[in-house]
Amino acid sequence: MSKITNVRLPNAATQQYSPEQFNQLVRSLEQVILQLNNTYSPIVTEDKDAALTWYESGGGLMDDTGMTIPVSIGGTNTDAFGRLRVSEPYTLFDSQNRYAADNQFDTSLSGTGSSTYNANQASMSLAVTGGGVGSVVRQTYRVFPYQPGKGLLVLATFVMDNGTSANLNQSVGYFNTQNGVFFRRTGGVNAFVMRSNTSGTPSDARFANQADWNGDKLDGTGASGYTLDLEHPQILWMDFEWLGVGSVRCGFIIDGQYVVCHTFDTANVYGTTVYMTTAILPVRYEITTTTAAVAATLTQICCSVVSEGGFEQTSIDHVARRTTILNTIGTTFLPLVSIRLAPGRTGAVVLPNRIQALPTTSQNYEVVLVKNPTLTGATWASTVPSDSNVEFDVAATAMTGGTIVQSNYLASNTAGGTGGTSFDNAYNFDLQLGATIAGVSDVYTVGIRTVSGATTGDALGSLSFYDLTQ
Repeated sequence: MSKITNVRLPNAATQQYSPEQFNQLVRSLEQVILQLNNTYSPIVTEDKDAALTWYESGGGLMDDTGMTIPVSIGGTNTDAFGRLRVSEPYTLFDSQNRYAADNQFDTSLSGTGSSTYNANQASMSLAVTGGGVGSVVRQTYRVFPYQPGKGLLVLATFVMDNGTSANLNQSVGYFNTQNGVFFRRTGGVNAFVMRSNTSGTPSDARFANQADWNGDKLDGTGASGYTLDLEHPQILWMDFEWLGVGSVRCGFIIDGQYVVCHTFDTANVYGTTVYMTTAILPVRYEITTTTAAVAATLTQICCSVVSEGGFEQTSIDHVARRTTILNTIGTTFLPLVSIRLAPGRTGAVVLPNRIQALPTTSQNYEVVLVKNPTLTGATWASTVPSDSNVEFDVAATAMTGGTIVQSNYLASNTAGGTGGTSFDNAYNFDLQLGATIAGVSDVYTVGIRTVSGATTGDALGSLSFYDLTQ
């Protein structure tokens, strides 16, 4: 074939399509042209007679009548919904341990379990010892939003202990104690597990041991020729076509190649309901010993959660507000209004959006959004009227500690002040409300103080937020 001249198509905007949509089409066409040019042969070297003979002998993509047979690009060149991977991924979460243990993870220890930061390796050692049974769990505070119709890609790197004791369990993946998919090693047996709470009781009954994987078993006999060696660092990948009943592909990335080891298929082939309660889950690393002590270490390195094909904003504003004036505001911050995830709803994806304060007396104020302060006298008796996933409080009389994540100033006699926490065209997921492994929610509080102590102030306030799980 003749080489295609890769002329850059012009950027343009029409009344029918946005510039972003048009440019995405241009980039996609350029990718197709690039792939075609990578397979092109100069005309002077083409042997048309040999090519025709090859086609006629069944080696080509023609049928007996000479008609071209349609070709589909599949495998890991496509996302979980079969779309060619040409679009820019939208990163919902990423983690690394460059200068300290990543504080986006909560840690739970028992018995001889310990978690140690490795500065020179930018990793975490999750260890149990021979001195007694123990466990270490590191799980993200946040859960990650799945949008129906978008593939969700999970990547996690680790080094597992290669021991064969039946009392040693190691797991890495996208899961919690109720639902999820993960790679597990127990008693020297490797497996992919799909945990489900659809019956009301968490179950790991759906799993595939390495010998039963329906893809490349990574035992040297598969299409890749690779053999899985857990004593070396591994890149685990999984992508979810959830929709309640879609497929989940699981595997490893080796030499830059996405190797599909096992696929959990549900639609039309398995069960009578959704395969797990939700695909909105945390990333989790876990090592445990059961009835006998075993010395072993699981190394946590990096991980990422990606929405393939973008992520659109699809939430209205919900508002938690104070309707009675807060009086005698001095130079120490006082809480105007606070929010947290409701008990039993810690799997909700909630992000603060906008803080607003209205002074009712002439003073200069500082208004802040504080994460996880200690509140005095808080009463979490009510959920926000428009959202039962979120509780709010306006009864607290004092606040201390916490981390200021946003600060605004209001001048004397101002009509009100507004500060946004999200970006113009995207959510700020770093501010998402999370929860500990034990289920304790983060708290966000709008605090206010006067800048000088000349006189006290009075004000009203509110905190709006997005809930992507409503």
